[in-house]
Amino acid sequence: MKSKSTSELKASIHRVEEICKSNKLGLTEIRRQVFEIIVKNNKPIKAYEILDKISNINNKPSHPPTVYRAIDFLIENGFVHKLNSINSFVGCFHPKAHKECYFLICKKCNIYQECCDDSLKDRISKTAIHNNFVISNTTLEIEGHCLDCSQK
Repeated sequence: MKSKSTSELKASIHRVEEICKSNKLGLTEIRRQVFEIIVKNNKPIKAYEILDKISNINNKPSHPPTVYRAIDFLIENGFVHKLNSINSFVGCFHPKAHKECYFLICKKCNIYQECCDDSLKDRISKTAIHNNFVISNTTLEIEGHCLDCSQK
């Protein structure tokens, strides 16, 4: 659960730009700013924190619907994930490289780790099929304590 390096941040931003360009997705300035704020934050960030940062960057008040629309675009395209248990957002550092992932979230400091495991996804899918269930969304969030917090 370490913070991302500057090169990882830049690579993630560049990857999103390339995906948007190749898929003819409109990466507007506000969407880009919201994405950068989310990925540069070392912890999950709430929508109103993003709103405050956008207002500071642009030196003018931003409106919640504008930020929420940008977040929706980023989620729909796999660039950002929503952590429902803490109502916050995190950047995806390998967008379009996977369909499902899960998160380890420290209950004390809120640091997180995104993990991808196709075998886990396959087991969940098989369980759903076995139970005649159609999955519409899978967000697996595992809460616990990071090493630092567990030693305090």
